[in-house]
Amino acid sequence: MAGRLLPLFPLDVALLPHARLPLHIFELRYKEMIGECLEQESEFGVVLRRAEGILRTGCTATIVDVLKRYDDGRLDILAIGRRRFEVDGIDNQRSFPRGEVRFYQDSEYDEPAAETVSKARQAYALLTDISGQDTPDERAPELSFRLAAISDDHDFRQMLLASLSEAERMEKVAEHLAWLVFRKQTQRAIKKVARSNGHGRHVAEFGEEK
Repeated sequence: MAGRLLPLFPLDVALLPHARLPLHIFELRYKEMIGECLEQESEFGVVLRRAEGILRTGCTATIVDVLKRYDDGRLDILAIGRRRFEVDGIDNQRSFPRGEVRFYQDSEYDEPAAETVSKARQAYALLTDISGQDTPDERAPELSFRLAAISDDHDFRQMLLASLSEAERMEKVAEHLAWLVFRKQTQRAIKKVARSNGHGRHVAEFGEEK
């Protein structure tokens, strides 16, 4: 297989550019892979795994910190998402899988509408209050990915990876985060009503009680 081969780490995670990824490395083959990445200061590819195999679209990660080393060789690391790629082929000659990949970026920069960005950031701020995460700088590049990282819906995150338009992604992120706010506020309201009278049927839109 010609060209540079990227070490691949199949996970139940769709990693986004700029997103933090804490990992506990315990399998022998991935201890070998991460050890080489640390030694060479190189990146590895994170791909979302399914029962039938891995998905072709993924994101590279670089290791920014080794949080803990265990006596048996296990590692706790913190990685950060970097570059998107498509897998064209798999090489299984090593103990860990490697992929022949093509890196890609947005086809062109199309600035999202200010109203859409505002809606997405407002929803993110509400989720931040719920989850305790920090709000990204509005001028940060690829803001859609940074905002979407608060979601644990990996099918949604995987869909964003394939998008070549920042404006398109921001529209989807604004809609998705608004739904997450609605769902979380509704869950809060139901719990509050259940504690007071044992019923959760008088819940209005956005979790306000009637």
